[in-house]
Amino acid sequence: MARYHIETYGCTSNRGETRQIERALRDGGHRPADGPAEADVAILNTCTVLEKTERNMLRRARELEAETAELVVTGCMALAQGEQFREAGIDAAVLHWDDVPAHVLNGECPTPAPDTDPVLDGVVGILPIARGCMSDCSYCITKQATGKIDSPPVAENVEQARALVHAGAREIRVTGQDTGVYGWDDGERKLHELLDRICAIEGDFRVRVGMANPKGVHGIREELAAVFADNEKLYNFLHAPVQSGSDDVLGDMRRQHQVAEYVEVVETFDDYLDYWTLSTDFIVGFPTETDRDHEQSLALMRETRPEKINVTRFSKRPGTDAADMKGLGGQTKKDRSKEMTDLKMDLVGAAYGKMVGTEREVLVVEDGRDDSVVGYDEAYRQVVIRDASDHGVDVGDFVDVEITGHNTVYAFGDPL
Repeated sequence: MARYHIETYGCTSNRGETRQIERALRDGGHRPADGPAEADVAILNTCTVLEKTERNMLRRARELEAETAELVVTGCMALAQGEQFREAGIDAAVLHWDDVPAHVLNGECPTPAPDTDPVLDGVVGILPIARGCMSDCSYCITKQATGKIDSPPVAENVEQARALVHAGAREIRVTGQDTGVYGWDDGERKLHELLDRICAIEGDFRVRVGMANPKGVHGIREELAAVFADNEKLYNFLHAPVQSGSDDVLGDMRRQHQVAEYVEVVETFDDYLDYWTLSTDFIVGFPTETDRDHEQSLALMRETRPEKINVTRFSKRPGTDAADMKGLGGQTKKDRSKEMTDLKMDLVGAAYGKMVGTEREVLVVEDGRDDSVVGYDEAYRQVVIRDASDHGVDVGDFVDVEITGHNTVYAFGDPL
């Protein structure tokens, strides 16, 4: 597990975002450190209300970068003026609040609490469909806490989903440590069957599928892609963390898939869906990663062009096999992380840039800032609608918008 240090500046809303980040990290088995020097990762939740504030944020970021192993910058300044951190030469991952927990989890499976039940958070229903996984990754400590996959029956999860819809959920997030192996403990992967039946529930809502490792998806890729193509309620979004573009490194990580299987999953979804989002994760600087391995990861990113990418520097987890490996130097990991992050921003920015001028239907799921709201289109691309009250747009609404611009990792939409 990682030890984290988090600092929050600004308004009550920022403090609320910090609480959500900490809740996710604690659910993932991570714990707070006594300070930045003792932390595996420091998180700076920034404010940008005044020019003086901006200077203070840059100063504090430089201090934290020098004190801790890895720095994550989030919050208002990160979203509005994230380029300032890069221009100042600060080596940090600049992320949206929602992306911080996944980044810090270092490629590990999420670890829900043992008594995790479906939860309705505003208009978003969280539906954990199973606990545990079938993997044994050499860098991940989660397996020690959760064990192998334990899948409740399809009918039980469908009833839980129906209850969330009846309670007012407009978006159901299907979660698990590895949703792709749901049902494997009963001898048959059933994710596609479960999703098809959830989408048959009466009501106007959308469904997002959580992390599914490539190996689990590969065996049902045709069936799963067909379910996505047949159901408008399903966001055309797949989170399949590849972690490396090198089969040698994947072997040392004890990932169950090879690069070719991941590519076949992507190609299958490309065949079935005209417009969809591929989300994936890369771990940079695994102890056995060579320069050639790193180049293979970059090449795989260019080949498959994910629209959402989590880039994480490897950090050792006590009690894992990878913790006993001789690690790479910190500067090597920083250099590779920067190169991959730069490519990520190019790819993601290009994907959102292509949206400009198109029309999309967006489900609004949360309030934003300064009279804006945040929603997602059919491919789970994030769209911000400004001056929401002037347009009569509220959380829970489906809105047709024209995409008028973007800010690299999200788009702006004007209601039609």
